[in-house]
Amino acid sequence: MKALKVSITAIVILVFGLVGFVYLTPVQATRMALDAERYHAGLARKEITLPNGQHYVYMEGGTGEPLMLLHGFGADKDNFTRIAHWLTPHYHVIVPDLLGFGESSHPFDADYSPAAQVERLHQFAQALGVGALHLGGSSMGGQISMAYAIKYPLEVRSLWLLDPAGIWSAPKSELARLVLEQGRNPLIAKNEDEFANTFSFVMSDPPFIPRPMLNVIAQGQINNVALAQKIFDQIATYSVEAEVASLGTPTFIVWGDQDRAISVGTAEILHKLIPHSQLSIMHGLGHLPMVERPQQCAQEYLQFRAHVNAHL
Repeated sequence: MKALKVSITAIVILVFGLVGFVYLTPVQATRMALDAERYHAGLARKEITLPNGQHYVYMEGGTGEPLMLLHGFGADKDNFTRIAHWLTPHYHVIVPDLLGFGESSHPFDADYSPAAQVERLHQFAQALGVGALHLGGSSMGGQISMAYAIKYPLEVRSLWLLDPAGIWSAPKSELARLVLEQGRNPLIAKNEDEFANTFSFVMSDPPFIPRPMLNVIAQGQINNVALAQKIFDQIATYSVEAEVASLGTPTFIVWGDQDRAISVGTAEILHKLIPHSQLSIMHGLGHLPMVERPQQCAQEYLQFRAHVNAHL
């Protein structure tokens, strides 16, 4: 009994110590949590400056065929950290901060259309010595992935599209209605409370993040509101719908049925447009399936890749 009391006391002290660490030093706690999750996923943080002077920070790990993963609007490379744990044992995973986001360069006067991002990413891949690759993208990252495959069809072996943007004939989402009818964009946060609302808006089943750490993560958005608005305006008017039907690329489309940012009705439209595509509707999830349910999302992708390999 005495040993049990000592153990309980030690656990209580540890819990209070961790809570105190998070609330008193949230920046350090957030950095340590990210580092631990990246280590668990088998990813290392790296950086490179291209000949044109653009600086990319990215994560890399694993062995096998190259798999480049592209985050969405308002996000960064760590949107794929949780799911990477199940991917790095099979693939050479590369996850950049897209230009204008995360730790990569933020030139205000740059072109942030998906076409421009494709050209930069192509240069980035070449700088890493990566030729043909598999591409995955979430939201804006999915839009860019499709644009990449359209421009470089012989260099993209497969596509993994997670609630992608760029197909605008679908029913309007809650986000589209808010922007068009109220002039309010819940994806662009001007303060910490708005970022907390953004976090809830894009996910139906979000992972728990203590509010002090969420406030630290929010700073990247809060400090780049004007640039975020510029990028949003460019991606919101860029459609891949007319060209994507010509793709012969094996494609896995994933959509959360509770997505408030891009209507789940888009999924069937895209599925019909892309000849060699598979579709998975994930129930109870929002706009970020790879964050909300990473293991299931990864397992479905592994099955898709096994199917692709079987038919090569």
